[in-house]
Amino acid sequence: MTDTLQKSVADTPTAPAPGLKRSIGVVGGTLLTLSCVTPASTLFVVVPDLFGSLGTATALTIAIGSLLCIAVAFCYSELGTLIPSAGGEYAMVSTMAGRLAGWLVFVLSLLVVMIVPPVIAMGTADYLAPIVHLDPSLTGAGVMLLATLAGLLDLRANAWITGIFLVLEVIAAGVVALLGFTHGHRGVGSLVSLQVAGENGHTDTVTAMLVVSGLAIALFVTQGFSTAVYLSEELENPRRNVARTVLATLAISTVVILVPVAAITMGAADLQELTGGDISAMVTAWSNSAVGTFVSLCVALAIINAGIVMVIQNSRVLFASARDKAWPDPVNTVFSRLGRFGSPWVATLAVGVPGALLCFVNLDTLYGVTGVSVTGMYLLVAVAALLARRGSHKHTSAWRMPLWPAVPVLLIAVLAYILTQQETGYLLWTGGITAAATLYWALYLRPRRDTRWLVTIPADGQIPETPVTVPAQGIPAQGIPAQGGPVHAPVADGAQG
Repeated sequence: MTDTLQKSVADTPTAPAPGLKRSIGVVGGTLLTLSCVTPASTLFVVVPDLFGSLGTATALTIAIGSLLCIAVAFCYSELGTLIPSAGGEYAMVSTMAGRLAGWLVFVLSLLVVMIVPPVIAMGTADYLAPIVHLDPSLTGAGVMLLATLAGLLDLRANAWITGIFLVLEVIAAGVVALLGFTHGHRGVGSLVSLQVAGENGHTDTVTAMLVVSGLAIALFVTQGFSTAVYLSEELENPRRNVARTVLATLAISTVVILVPVAAITMGAADLQELTGGDISAMVTAWSNSAVGTFVSLCVALAIINAGIVMVIQNSRVLFASARDKAWPDPVNTVFSRLGRFGSPWVATLAVGVPGALLCFVNLDTLYGVTGVSVTGMYLLVAVAALLARRGSHKHTSAWRMPLWPAVPVLLIAVLAYILTQQETGYLLWTGGITAAATLYWALYLRPRRDTRWLVTIPADGQIPETPVTVPAQGIPAQGIPAQGGPVHAPVADGAQG
């Protein structure tokens, strides 16, 4: 493996690295994570595109994607309890598979979390239309700025704010499911009929290859459960609560999304209406304009809710990368600053303000790029999970997935195949960004391996004032004291880049 991380203890501590405050439990973490999945906004913003290409096969595709996500969630749960870091995927992959792999995962995750919030935020105007007509770009920018301001608050306060919004969006999804099932025009068999409306009123068959291609977006539909790992430094007792939060979030979000999708498939008046994907119009037709307006407003709140949580998540990723010395010193210093509420306020502004500006950019193709990025990121996480039980990690106290190593091996094979079925343009965009990131690694990070990209592994408990910084030489991981602050883990001597 390239630049595999090893933990050891420095002879002399360096300047303290900032730490995040552990202030939330499983309930708060699940509320925040579910809000990042944002089931209602996913249902109303992302799923209509799947209806347009997959028709009646949409529910089946999402169901298959959810089954794959169980294997992904197992990988996240085990790695998240071994490496409870705000760096999320990149901290886990760096530790297990090497710093170059971790850096590429960081770039893919940053690509996903920077693009998705403004894309979803621009959908707010559509669902405020029953009350007021607004410009989508201006409305999206406003949502991003509002989310940024909320992200500057204490995380516990944000858990309550997002929890209230989450209740409303779950109610909206429940209303859609109830109306769809009670106005059913076709039976349960339609969920596997694999039909989509074609041109000139013709009915086309959805091929197996189309379903496989759609799995990249289906994986993205429930992708937000990984937020639990980003919040692991702020979760109480992360060795236990990270896995509980990841698995609970995936189960709840799958039900909240999949049940209404099945109801819509069965309740649409005809195949043309289903393929059109105008869920708000279907709800109004099944009920009345008042119910349609209520559902639309709930979706608008869900989008705002998602923006808040995504800004929180993104800021933690940027904060962690600065703490782990991914950038030149002045940039690291600025992005690692914490505000009066304990939140990384500069990093929050750094992800929120550009997100507002992205609302004025044409992002039509970025759903495809995001699907490729999510699939690639999951693939590297699965590789890390396959390596999670070697050396000292084999005996570390952590949640352990069932059926290891079969789960990560199967997941790697399936995700690699899904990538081969994506559109060439999306693969080229993602590949180009990955190539640029590799160039930055080769020219800046790797030559400075002793002072750059030092992945921090926090202790289980409250992070103390003085952390331990790990030098290139040191003792095995089991020699680290049970009590201690974040551990910076650079590459051991002799590792190859």
